[in-house]
Amino acid sequence: MSEHFDVHGGARLVGEVDVVGAKNSVLKLMAAALLAEGTTTITNCPQILDVPLMADVLRSVGCEVEIEGDTARITTPAELSHRADSAAMGKLRASVCVLGPLVGRLKQAVVALPGGDAIGQRPLDMHQNGLRKLGATSTIEHGCVVAKAETLVGTQIWLDFPSVGATENILMAAVLAEGTTVIDNAAREPEIADICTMLTEMGAKIEGAGTSTLTVHGVDQLHPTEHRVIGDRIVGATWAFAAAMTRGDLTVRGVNPHHLDLVLDKLRLAGAEVTTFDDKGFRVVQPERPKAVDWVTLPYPGFATDLQPFAVALSAVSEGTSMITENVYEARFRFIEEMIRLSGDARTDGHHAVVRGVEKLSSAPVWASDIRAGAGLVLAGLCADGVTEVWDVFHIDRGYPHFVENLNRLGARIERVTGEPERA
Repeated sequence: MSEHFDVHGGARLVGEVDVVGAKNSVLKLMAAALLAEGTTTITNCPQILDVPLMADVLRSVGCEVEIEGDTARITTPAELSHRADSAAMGKLRASVCVLGPLVGRLKQAVVALPGGDAIGQRPLDMHQNGLRKLGATSTIEHGCVVAKAETLVGTQIWLDFPSVGATENILMAAVLAEGTTVIDNAAREPEIADICTMLTEMGAKIEGAGTSTLTVHGVDQLHPTEHRVIGDRIVGATWAFAAAMTRGDLTVRGVNPHHLDLVLDKLRLAGAEVTTFDDKGFRVVQPERPKAVDWVTLPYPGFATDLQPFAVALSAVSEGTSMITENVYEARFRFIEEMIRLSGDARTDGHHAVVRGVEKLSSAPVWASDIRAGAGLVLAGLCADGVTEVWDVFHIDRGYPHFVENLNRLGARIERVTGEPERA
């Protein structure tokens, strides 16, 4: 049976909320455990659906994975399978990040093409080209990426776009390559720096973490480690938008606010009062209806494409007209179709959307197309008349631990309901 959320409008969110480990980091850290024989321990893991899915992917190549609370223990054997083609691969975009570690350690990999959110094309060309630069062959055969190398040799690699996934796969292959690899135009996201930190703890030699140039000096082998996942900046920002949209007062802890500098500055422009607490968290107070501001998605340190649905939702209830420009994933604007169901006044033209704010949205049944769209629709439902039904909430469960419980504790009224939708 399907599940949906009944979201009652009119809530003002007030209180404190803790953010746990980053979804966009923990799955890649779990994959990095493939690079070293023995047991690697990862703490501060978010309790989301994607973590056990990644555990299934690792089990498919021979690992033992134990998940207990916020801790994952991954025991990697001396002899791994190079075939990662479990059913979980089709449900999880991040599963492709096992490609780099398998090629790095085994010099071969057969990795099923991944699934995940429907937000637009995310081809693997840069992943494959990076591996080819290191000396591997890489093709797509029978729905799998097939890569093989006699040896991997360090080289200079330029990425046409600072792709997070390509940076991660090339990095994790290069740590065990011969010689030195330089990755130029690398992604700069905090999650990349987190992976660099863990790999360094495992014995890798990496320079430039957090910059656009990563220099990797290959080593013969790595060893297991224990590593704590950084706080999830996307979840932290979700709560920041929730405070602004509901004219609330939220203190968010467990995330570095400097990872959200641009977001928090934009919310200040919208009229929010924002206070930061070193690298521990922040507070957002929205005393009155937010003012319209413009948003442009770009690779980090720009405004994250993952947060674009929240920018649209905030704009829909703001005073004035906002322009949102999407430069990363073309299908993110599918979210706007659902906002229009909620009486949002929005129009799209290519990479741009114009949103004219209304005083209050109107409840309706809506469908989540991905993790962030689902969470954005819940926040929009809090600003609507009546009860909004948000369907396909399994997407939300993939990225937000205890989302409903946290919202209800902060003043919302949301119920999880089992049953089939009556969709026209």
